[in-house]
Amino acid sequence: MNDKTWKNTWPLERVLFTLAGTFTLLSVALAYLVSEWFLLFTAFVALNQLLYAAAGFCGMSLILGRLPSVRGACATEGVAR
Repeated sequence: MNDKTWKNTWPLERVLFTLAGTFTLLSVALAYLVSEWFLLFTAFVALNQLLYAAAGFCGMSLILGRLPSVRGACATEGVAR
């Protein structure tokens, strides 16, 4: 891939944290406005974040890893392992 292509992609971790934050805020707002049961969705997002931190993957990372606009950590330059 050339440098121009790399500039148009986001690292997988950045996309995951963006989606997790968006889903968390959305579920808290829905819990406040609609029903407290939406807090279960917040707990689900938190569990997926813990799974990603502990094991290095989650369901969303498997899905997002297949998209051409998202690059995984192994493909990024300068990532400490």
